[in-house]
Amino acid sequence: MNAIEIRDLSKIYRLGAVSTGTISHDLNRWWYSVRGLEDPYAKIAESNARDTKGTSDYVWSLKDVNLDVKQGEILGIIGKNGAGKSTLLKILSRVTGPTKGKVTMHGRVASLLEVGTGFHPELTGRENIFLNGAILGMTKKEIRSKFDEIVSFSGVERYVDTPVKRYSSGMYVRLAFAVAAHLEPEILIVDEVLAVGDAEFQKKCIGKMKDVSDREGRTVLFVSHNLPALTSLCSRAVLMTKGNLVYSGEPKDVVSHYLNEEGNPDAIQTKWAAGANISEDHRCQLNGISFVNKELNVFNLDESIEIEIEYEILNGEDRYNLSLSLFAGDDTYILSSPSISDQWFDKPHTVGVYRTRVTLPANFLNEGDYYITLLLVQNAKHVAVEVGRAIYFKVVDDGKKRGGYYGKWSGVVRLELPWRTVKN
Repeated sequence: MNAIEIRDLSKIYRLGAVSTGTISHDLNRWWYSVRGLEDPYAKIAESNARDTKGTSDYVWSLKDVNLDVKQGEILGIIGKNGAGKSTLLKILSRVTGPTKGKVTMHGRVASLLEVGTGFHPELTGRENIFLNGAILGMTKKEIRSKFDEIVSFSGVERYVDTPVKRYSSGMYVRLAFAVAAHLEPEILIVDEVLAVGDAEFQKKCIGKMKDVSDREGRTVLFVSHNLPALTSLCSRAVLMTKGNLVYSGEPKDVVSHYLNEEGNPDAIQTKWAAGANISEDHRCQLNGISFVNKELNVFNLDESIEIEIEYEILNGEDRYNLSLSLFAGDDTYILSSPSISDQWFDKPHTVGVYRTRVTLPANFLNEGDYYITLLLVQNAKHVAVEVGRAIYFKVVDDGKKRGGYYGKWSGVVRLELPWRTVKN
């Protein structure tokens, strides 16, 4: 039996406006609708491609999506930012309506789309638990029977009678997920919001989602950029691109397909077309960068990160060297490292393809998002080729104890310096 059935689902947005922006446009759409005609703005709407400048103010956030989700299934939904994932979940949660198409859902729905969803900021945690239960159609007796379990799971016992507007984002998410997961909805929808919580709570949530599916037969829709969590949790996954559902299957197969998309920030390798990153004098070019022996661009704190860079000499016998710059996801400049220790550093290169490997040590970077910029330097002073944001990666904390210290350290790096104490 299907818990969710989606047929030809589409959603148009007008850039910089709510709905279609004007009363006349809304009336125009209504007039076409009552006559059984196609939305007039569908003819001029364009694909939701963020990297190109369009000619129309109307974009397809979703376009002709068809999907069945079985009862008890955990479905993972992945895709780049702007692919239409959140729009799909908002339609399923009845936050917004579709432009066209049909959605059939069997059972009560609980959604966790963003921090603060479904909570009234002026009410206490206790009051919001009862409010959410009432919205889901539960009686006070049913909510009371789950109350202690919800509060215990969320870990906010001390603040349950405090207005939630005074909660931190992490506390908000803890209580919101606990409410959504324990008040027995038949369908649980969870967006990327869990990324706000710490690593321990994320694992707790993933375990709970698996439990409600396996033991209680409830359906879970899970959107996340945490690909390892998605592959371990979900029984099936779908990939969305520019508002379209383009691939469905086993989570590992879908993730592999996603990572091999050109220009993907979650890719384990970046290959550039011939001439894409070539020097002005056409004597050299950068061909690609990749992580060695990896299926995902996600690394544990205690895992070294080995990177391979491919460059090509097309003409001449100039001297060359590489330089790597490392940045945090918020553009904080961490370090730069030229290839000084390499045997080919600043030596004449004959025509051909060269591959260089460099390793970032384990237990060096804190948990977070990072990217790398590359330079190919000619004759020790001239930057022949530069590629910004050549590849991205993520460092995660798997919760293991390291060096006698748990959790995230302050700063970007977590270097264990040698300390020595003597007693006089």
